[in-house]
Amino acid sequence: MTERAAIALGSNLGDRLQNLRAARELLKKLSAPNGDLLQAPIYQTAPVACPEGSPDFYNTVLEISYAGTPHELLDATQAIEFHLGRLPGTERNAPRVVDLDILYLGEATETGGLLELPHPRLTSRRFVLQPLADIRPELILPGDGVTIAEHLSHLDTDEPPLALVQGAW
Repeated sequence: MTERAAIALGSNLGDRLQNLRAARELLKKLSAPNGDLLQAPIYQTAPVACPEGSPDFYNTVLEISYAGTPHELLDATQAIEFHLGRLPGTERNAPRVVDLDILYLGEATETGGLLELPHPRLTSRRFVLQPLADIRPELILPGDGVTIAEHLSHLDTDEPPLALVQGAW
């Protein structure tokens, strides 16, 4: 069965725009045949919970159609990260060529372990909520009663505003 899966993409090392484009192309290959790809604009964001002196990120969200399990998607996104140059065993939240986080996969819920769905910090981070709201403002996550747009409008964070980098990429 094919489900909609959203993946947050971030990059703060190297050619950030090209890194996101390369990740997008590899994520497209995971998408079910004839599945629509939804692609949010790219925003420049200040690093959150990263080591001192970390460069700004480029962040966006893609939504694909996916026919596998949540853990198969996790394996695939981690393989893409390493293929594009992410180093294993680096400091938590260290600068990286690409970071891919699964936000949701249909109505799947997972807690504990390596994967939590929906992503546990999705609704508390502007750099995820804003691009997701750009493509799925009326989405209500499994186990939630509020739309993504409503979460964004009521977000209480000290994150600085996001700067639009590129709408179409």
